[in-house]
Amino acid sequence: VLWLVASATFAPGKYFTKTGTISIFSSTSLEDIAATNKSTAAVLDTRTGDLQFATLIKGFEFKKALMQEHFNDSYLESKKFPRAEFKGQITNNSEINYAVPGTYKAKVKGKITIHGVTRDLETNGTVTVRDGKIVLASVFEVAVADYKIQIEKLYRDNIAKTIRVTVDCTLAPL
Repeated sequence: VLWLVASATFAPGKYFTKTGTISIFSSTSLEDIAATNKSTAAVLDTRTGDLQFATLIKGFEFKKALMQEHFNDSYLESKKFPRAEFKGQITNNSEINYAVPGTYKAKVKGKITIHGVTRDLETNGTVTVRDGKIVLASVFEVAVADYKIQIEKLYRDNIAKTIRVTVDCTLAPL
């Protein structure tokens, strides 16, 4: 019985979701562009801090159908590059007590792949432990040019050079 209590207290293991949310936002003087994807898969190993995200590009939903069409066909080329992925680690994982409810600062480092281009990514976020689940949240910027995304000259003033990415995923034990 003591072993069972001890293992429950340390809460080691893998956590998973396939309904995580990633939102993107671009703001210019001409237009704001926003889209949300609510079908992002994420896995966290609380023992090592290893972290992975994968999302289908076609899963991003825009308010305007034409924006969604341009995003998938012209810019992100979702038929050729169907997914965006992140593989990395919470580098300060030892500072996060997954057995104690609360919100912890997280430093994340890894590789992000968008539009077939893989780049290093370092960002900050939070890990919130509550009700037996883990909520991962982060906001960071990606430069469109870094991922070889070509914007037609006609629309260059409508789309910001950097896009804000917001991650919000609630993971349950695997």
